[in-house]
Amino acid sequence: MKQIWAGALLLVVLSGCEHTPEDASHPLAKEEDVISYVDPFIGTDGKGKTFPGATVPYGMVQLSPDNGRTGWDWIAGYFYPDNIIAGFSHTHLSGTGAGDLYDISFMPLTKPYIRVETEGGPDNGTIVSHFSHEQESASPGYYRVTLQDYNIDVALTAGLRSGFQRYRFPETANEGYVRVNLGYSRNWDSTLDTQLTVEDDYTISGYRKSTGWATDQRVYFYTRFSQPIASYILENGSQSINGPTATGKQVLLEAAFNLSKSRVITARTAISSVSVENAKANLKSEGNDKTFDMVRAEAESAWREELSRVHVEASEETKTQFYTAMYHAALAPRVYSDANKQYKGPDGNIHTTAAEYRYDFFSLWDTFRALHPWKTLVSPSQNEEMMKTLLEHYDVFGRLPVWIFQGNETDMMMGYHSVPVLVDAYLKNRDGLPGDIILNAAIESATQTAFGLDDYQRLGYVPYEYGGWNVSLTMEYAYDDWAIAQLAKSLGKQDIYETYLLRSQNYRHHFDAQTGFMRAKSHQGDFREPFNPDAYHPEDYCEANAWQYTFFVPHDVHGLIRLMGGETSFAEKLDAMFNAQQDESDFPEWISGTIGQYVHGNEPSHHVPYLYQFVGQSHKTQQIVRQVMRDLYHTNPDGLAGNEDAGQMSAWYLFSALGFYPVDPVAGEYVLGSPAVVSADMQLENGKVFSIRTKNQSDENVYVSNVTLNGQPLNGFILTHDDVMAGGVLEFTMSDQP
Repeated sequence: MKQIWAGALLLVVLSGCEHTPEDASHPLAKEEDVISYVDPFIGTDGKGKTFPGATVPYGMVQLSPDNGRTGWDWIAGYFYPDNIIAGFSHTHLSGTGAGDLYDISFMPLTKPYIRVETEGGPDNGTIVSHFSHEQESASPGYYRVTLQDYNIDVALTAGLRSGFQRYRFPETANEGYVRVNLGYSRNWDSTLDTQLTVEDDYTISGYRKSTGWATDQRVYFYTRFSQPIASYILENGSQSINGPTATGKQVLLEAAFNLSKSRVITARTAISSVSVENAKANLKSEGNDKTFDMVRAEAESAWREELSRVHVEASEETKTQFYTAMYHAALAPRVYSDANKQYKGPDGNIHTTAAEYRYDFFSLWDTFRALHPWKTLVSPSQNEEMMKTLLEHYDVFGRLPVWIFQGNETDMMMGYHSVPVLVDAYLKNRDGLPGDIILNAAIESATQTAFGLDDYQRLGYVPYEYGGWNVSLTMEYAYDDWAIAQLAKSLGKQDIYETYLLRSQNYRHHFDAQTGFMRAKSHQGDFREPFNPDAYHPEDYCEANAWQYTFFVPHDVHGLIRLMGGETSFAEKLDAMFNAQQDESDFPEWISGTIGQYVHGNEPSHHVPYLYQFVGQSHKTQQIVRQVMRDLYHTNPDGLAGNEDAGQMSAWYLFSALGFYPVDPVAGEYVLGSPAVVSADMQLENGKVFSIRTKNQSDENVYVSNVTLNGQPLNGFILTHDDVMAGGVLEFTMSDQP
């Protein structure tokens, strides 16, 4: 079932699609408002880099407050320790390691204005208001705060392609002001061009074009106010503009409103990557006459439907972590096409998607590991729509995407990780996607000559003369080649299967038997010297060191075990990794959440706790997985140990809390761990329910003494995807002893 809706029929559709089992005693039928367990502030402090504002599942708009500062801590616009707000803008990142967006910023005010000095701000200071967390709240689809310096209450909600703001001005004010800042740039992008037109007393429109992480960003907007603009000032930088339209790099509108009839003003804004006309049509498609409360109710209903895919019983802490993780996992990818299906493509031209939606914000280096496997499990039809976006990108751009953002190919990070994401989706639902087209596109990516692939194809590895991340490039290319091999095998392409199966073994070129680590090699085959596995080496490893990438062979764990000298040696190496003494200050700030040399705050290590299962030491997997969930996730604003990374950190938690994890995302298998829930019921799209039950669940009982599937002992440590999709009950018996 698609989980994105827009327009006047939203509430009706939601009411008709609620998963309501006929048996009222079924756990899924329990009356419980799941959105009460979501805390959007989790991740807004520390390393998480999430935003607390209003959005809907996979929404184009993320309407959220900005503190008006620049720097690493403000990548998402808002940093919980801060105490000022400079505006409410309509686009935000969710937990990335780079900054961008903050498009179309609004700020309600009364005079006199309060200004503070901010880095990169105006010489006379940035107009802001102080605020307190005691006068701030957030829940799925809703955010509110009191701007203390003006005593203005601000509430935000959102539709699929629109944001809705409601300002309550104080009784003492005769006039209220709204500043719309299109040149607003407190992030890593630069404004190229802006335009704002006052179309009539109630309506403004325009655009912001900028360059940054995404080199060609275009955000068009159309805004309707609930009250007429009494007067306005248009500026471009310090220059006043006569007339209703201003164009330039720093366009700003200051609109004044007479508060004699009502002290409540709303502003409803739709956006588009194509045109103002499309933004206007987007707003119309969501219902021009809807009130703030109606839109909020629809947003909350959409979130209830999204979160109802899995019903869990657990401690209050675990339930909050779980449902907040489900919330974060539904923030990306996000809809990018307009109501008429148009979007700005990676070639700079306007295209029309053949799918229901064109999506954007694919952080594939992060999300191929668990986020997309999670979607393949709980929302396969919607994930299939996302896969069509990847194939459309290939049609337009000539190769599968690496990291697409705001209609741009950013080539951020590495690998051709569209491939395992597509292969995973295809192998688990072969009727929905074109396997031959996916294979041709995958081979196109694998046989290009950029990004070190010329050396990789010639030598079998990327030599250190190529430049940074060379070891990581080889390791991740090898995994992607494994995915190609599995796809070719399923299609009966034996020659291609054998070619890419052999390429998937290329990780072996980097293994140094003397040290037991994956190391950088020269063109001639010599290992780089000197070598320190504990040190951070960006010249050889991507956001990691030798410890983390030595274990990145998710597709051939048994082969890696043999390479390391057998199960005993492999287990000892894992022990050494988790028991190592490591000071996080030795790493850059974006590498965090460590247990020894294991780094949970960054993705390459995410599968490593589950590797003990392959050497018969399941109790160590169980202990470490529960340790990670206990120590590196919690319900405070700094409750994420690393960047959320568009849902990957949350997807790891979701799988692990249920008791299994996709070590090899394309294998159709999950490795068992140690569940944190008391029970869970997954409502599958095929109409089946897959349930997890635990006996003796507690914080102390982290070990699994017995596992059954449908009442029969589950041999080994593997749960298949087919097992899950068939429905049934997976039961763990927990113990405080290994």
